[in-house]
This record gives sequence, C-alpha cells and structure tokens, in this order.
Amino acid sequence: MKHLAAYLLLGLGGNTSPSAKDIKTVLASVGIEADDERLSSLISELKGKDINELISEGSAKLASVPSGGGGGAAATGGAAAGGAAAEETKEEEKEEEKEESDDDMGFGLFD
Repeated sequence: MKHLAAYLLLGLGGNTSPSAKDIKTVLASVGIEADDERLSSLISELKGKDINELISEGSAKLASVPSGGGGGAAATGGAAAGGAAAEETKEEEKEEEKEESDDDMGFGLFD
C-alpha cells in the first residue's frame, strides 16, 4: 500500500510514469524502506497504463459489488442514521448539563 501511495503522490506531482528509484526516494524521505519485490511487481503491473483510467475502472467495478442491501434501503438507512445522530447529540447535551451542575458542588473555582 505504501508503494502505491508513493506512486500516486508522484503521479499527482506530474510524474506520469514513476520509476522504482522515484518511489524509493519518496518513501526514504519519510523514513520508510521500500520492499524491492513488491515495488517491482507494482511497477510491472502499472507500466504503460494511465492511473486515472485504472481508478475509474476500479470505481465502476466497486459500484457493481453488492454491499448487503438494496439501493432504496441504503437511502432510508442513511436518513435513519442521521436521525439517530441527532438524538445522540441531544442526549449528550443533557448529560453535559447534568455533569456541569454536579461539578459546581456549591462553590466556585475563584471563591
């Protein structure tokens, strides 16, 4: 993963075809030692390919993977989760108010 991250960073920096040496330089700059076997595998897999096309193809493949529910259920679940978060916030506010009154104990910090 670290090798791919360095490859992507170099790509964002304008290097459309990073070499193993480039990736090793990036990793060494943050104190990480590169694994030559994995690095050579990564370079050979990505050689001659456009990383942006690979990312878009991968995103399309991930979109077709079932994620445990139907599309309609996910939207409903998201709304329910938002409601639950709002309820939790209200409960936390009540708890904080209760805690603040307990901390006072009848005297102030600067009395």
